[in-house]
Amino acid sequence: MEFNNKDIGRVKELYWEKELSAKEIARQFGVSIWSLYNLMNKNDIPRRSYSEANYLVNKDKPKFKIKEDLADEEKKLKIAGIMLYWAEGTLKGCTVDFANSNPEMIRVFLKFLREICGAKEERIRVYLYTHSNSDINELKNYWHRITNISLNQFTKPYVREGNPNISNRKMLYGLIHIRYNDKKLLNTIEGWIKEYICSL
Repeated sequence: MEFNNKDIGRVKELYWEKELSAKEIARQFGVSIWSLYNLMNKNDIPRRSYSEANYLVNKDKPKFKIKEDLADEEKKLKIAGIMLYWAEGTLKGCTVDFANSNPEMIRVFLKFLREICGAKEERIRVYLYTHSNSDINELKNYWHRITNISLNQFTKPYVREGNPNISNRKMLYGLIHIRYNDKKLLNTIEGWIKEYICSL
């Protein structure tokens, strides 16, 4: 196949702007991948580095693994996690985000996230919300002990100025968000919530 200037521009667009693989582009043009690489070399279209190519291959793959064939106790944990997220989680955006100040609820939700959802530990983030009269390091260490999440995975906290009493309630250890940035997992949890509602 003879490539014209329009084809060359199209290859560059598909490869760098649309982020298609060389194999996908070659298939569109009906040529071998080696013919495509030859075209790119001749027309100074740079190829991706190994890390860039690896990122594109894996970017749409789920960063979690749902556990199947649950035992009775695991089924109870799944329902508990679904209910907790329905009550205290957000279904907007691209991130699983569960907020609470109760350490036992945080523990249960994390057990659900880790054991039922198969979330990758290193991708879990903790966002602390507290008041200006609090000892931030003490609170971070407290939640580190509760969650067993590395302090390196705690993001910059939100510190509220003013009265620490909200609705006559004082959160001694602040409030934390357990966050996991994965739209597919968020959609999965939302689907479970809808399934549970429909089963009632």
